[in-house]
Amino acid sequence: MLKNFTARFGVALQYPEFRWLWMANASSQAASWALIVTRGFLIYHQSGSSFYVGLSTFAAMGPMLVVPPIIGVLADRMDRRRILSMAYLLDIAQSLALMILAATGLIEVWMIIALSFVNGVSRATQLPTSQALAASLVPRERLLNALSLNASTQHGSRLIGPGIVTPILAVGGAPAAFGVAVILYVIALWQARSMSPQPPQPATGRGFIEDFFSGLAYVYDRPVMRLMLVILVAHCGLTMAFESLLPGFAHNRLGAGEAGFGWLMMGVGSGAFIASIFVSGLNTHRGRGTALIITGLLSGLGQVMLSLTTSLAVGVFAAAIMGGAQAGFMTMGQAVTQSIATNEYRGRIASINSFSLGGMMALMNLFNGSIADTFGAQELLLIYGLTFAAIVALTILPVTGRQVYGRRAIPEAQLA
Repeated sequence: MLKNFTARFGVALQYPEFRWLWMANASSQAASWALIVTRGFLIYHQSGSSFYVGLSTFAAMGPMLVVPPIIGVLADRMDRRRILSMAYLLDIAQSLALMILAATGLIEVWMIIALSFVNGVSRATQLPTSQALAASLVPRERLLNALSLNASTQHGSRLIGPGIVTPILAVGGAPAAFGVAVILYVIALWQARSMSPQPPQPATGRGFIEDFFSGLAYVYDRPVMRLMLVILVAHCGLTMAFESLLPGFAHNRLGAGEAGFGWLMMGVGSGAFIASIFVSGLNTHRGRGTALIITGLLSGLGQVMLSLTTSLAVGVFAAAIMGGAQAGFMTMGQAVTQSIATNEYRGRIASINSFSLGGMMALMNLFNGSIADTFGAQELLLIYGLTFAAIVALTILPVTGRQVYGRRAIPEAQLA
């Protein structure tokens, strides 16, 4: 039974280079979410303000607005393994700084926000690089499985990271939780260094800026890729920019205190991990499209369910539904864009994904944090969830939308 499960859902793991990458991503993403929970806990504990939580989240996600376009071009020119290793080294340094500052009692909100930015630069480097690298380590027929498994580390880490640090925060406090992040990043660095060097793509003869804009033109010339990216941007802005809302929501709506944030994040992570594994076993274009429709609708409606609950237990369940739907939708959406792209453009396509999606999440987290204390986290979660469910329903109607959702075949002219 386990063999059959692996053959369907984990087939890309038979390739050793991809396996090392997958384990490195799992460790680093768990560390990232451990930092998100610990920073949110510490900032809300010190300030009692959703605005500062949102500002910290923006600092961690803001580099997505600047870094990915640069890294996307570099990832198509340099050894992608080397880029990942340098990013992990930067993360080890900033996590150590947080641990020492917290242990000595010198840490202040502005320090957490500043080091969140450093972590954000590193993460903005890792995401497009690992996505492009994953797509190049397996044959094209294993591409969806590889990208789904790669995404499972990002989404499943929402369970692993918070699951590790939430009890540690209660026992050892922030210094111990930051120490966990240091250990996880060291493990990720070791796993990345275990990979073979990855040769860069042949030189294009174009300049840096020209290379980046050629990637934008590549996306624009493919309507299915273009519409998929627009829908993903709306998805990130309306359903995935919740980190600045959940601490206040858990405290005020659920009466769960600051630890409630960690439990909600664990709910999001558990659903995300299961969904990412499930979609990796989808083998047909129509099946993937059906999964996009279902997960898109549930991304919005799961958030609506969360906004209406007053119980932590029900809230964790709703968060699991929301997280699973979000992970499935993002995994399938990014697989659609990478399956159309050639390896020559994969770094830039991944960077455009990260730039657009991460940038939108950063801006919306800042916006949500700035208005949540006035309008209420519950009301924002409700409105955003209903809006995105409506967007999914409407985008099924046009021809290109039906191609995105697998109701019609994608023309050869739009494929790689």
